[in-house]
Amino acid sequence: MEPSDHHDGPHRTARGRPRLPAGPPPGPARPAFWRSPLRGPWLTSVFGLVLLVGLPVLFVTGLLSYAAYNPDLAPGNDQTPGKGWLGFYLFSWPTSPYWLYRLTQGIHVTLGVVLIPVLLAKLWSVIPKLFSWPPLRSPSHALERLSLLLLVGGALFEFVTGVLNIQLHYIFPGSFYTLHFYGAWVFIAAFVVHVAFRVPVMARALRGRRPRTELRTPAARTQSEPPDDTGLVTPHPAPATTSRRGALGLVGAGSLGLLVVTAGQSIGGPLRGTALLAPRGQDPGQGPNGFQINKTAASVGIRARDIGPDWRLVLRGDGRERSCTRAQLLALPQHTAALPIACVEGWSTDDQHWSGVRLADLAALVGLRHSPPGVFVESVQRTGAFRSTQLRDNQVRDARSLLALRVNGADLSPDHGYPARVIVPANPGVHNTKWVTRLTFGGTA
Repeated sequence: MEPSDHHDGPHRTARGRPRLPAGPPPGPARPAFWRSPLRGPWLTSVFGLVLLVGLPVLFVTGLLSYAAYNPDLAPGNDQTPGKGWLGFYLFSWPTSPYWLYRLTQGIHVTLGVVLIPVLLAKLWSVIPKLFSWPPLRSPSHALERLSLLLLVGGALFEFVTGVLNIQLHYIFPGSFYTLHFYGAWVFIAAFVVHVAFRVPVMARALRGRRPRTELRTPAARTQSEPPDDTGLVTPHPAPATTSRRGALGLVGAGSLGLLVVTAGQSIGGPLRGTALLAPRGQDPGQGPNGFQINKTAASVGIRARDIGPDWRLVLRGDGRERSCTRAQLLALPQHTAALPIACVEGWSTDDQHWSGVRLADLAALVGLRHSPPGVFVESVQRTGAFRSTQLRDNQVRDARSLLALRVNGADLSPDHGYPARVIVPANPGVHNTKWVTRLTFGGTA
């Protein structure tokens, strides 16, 4: 029996209450339980370096996605009314370049998926630390353990909720939007604290071993790193079943595979067929309306009479109100804009050729000809999130912002928002409201 496998029975306090054992209990709390010779500060630091670059990009692109929803405009846009100072960075989301949201959200989702193998490998490399004994040595040690709990828990929460959202499994105990937003702030706070204390350790570990040497060492000659105070090196290593090169290659291959089956949903074109993990069908149909749809008319309860001959568009603003039939809208000057649809799940379409009436021209019909204000958009959809939205004045004034009536030379299909939908450059997909029935310029929810 190894000395570390022997432990005393529980000591007792003066009142006879049992104390923690003097030594670690059998199981994962004992260093000898973990025997992989690959674990050590160098391999952990390599994974940590990748995450040190990737996770801030994830956080920043997530903040940009949040800003694109314009949550400071109105309750309909804001799913986090208690955000307080966490919304300090919000700004007027631009309309140029028109592919901006498609780019930032595509990077956010694709990078998040690609980093999953790296995150799991990093957690595997440090898992002995989660069972270190005694669990709490001092108040400062307790704070360190709490920060690690927030770091690991926050990372797992963000990645799991993100993947569930991509796959449209809305099983959260609340709004994904709200949970992911607050979870990101908890995680990044713990991440900053962890980086501040661990970067020097990581730098020493990376400098201590030559990458070329590590990558040329086969499994037969792979040995544990020298014992140190990180607690990551096992005192009783088992024979290596793979090299560090093999471990890095396995993680890299996993990330590359996920990149191949994910990126196509954002890039589009011929690569869309490679997006095997995309929840949207590979074949969205043929014809002018043959491109991806998030929610169909039937799935949100749109009835035939809601969008039938009795449908009217109501325009309000500057104390005026006007009602238009679809035929009257088609009789107005028509304009065309080539814009994609890009959604928070990371998928997007190629540029579609939308035609309809400019939002600025509709504002002019109710007397707001010069410098039209923002607009509150309402759909005939009666229930569900994002059935209305608030658009900023810069979005209304952009000449490419339309109340679209047709797409790619044909009438909108019911699933794409017939009889009329909003399409705005660089706008998140859910804010390009479908089945529009009322536009209130200068109004709010």
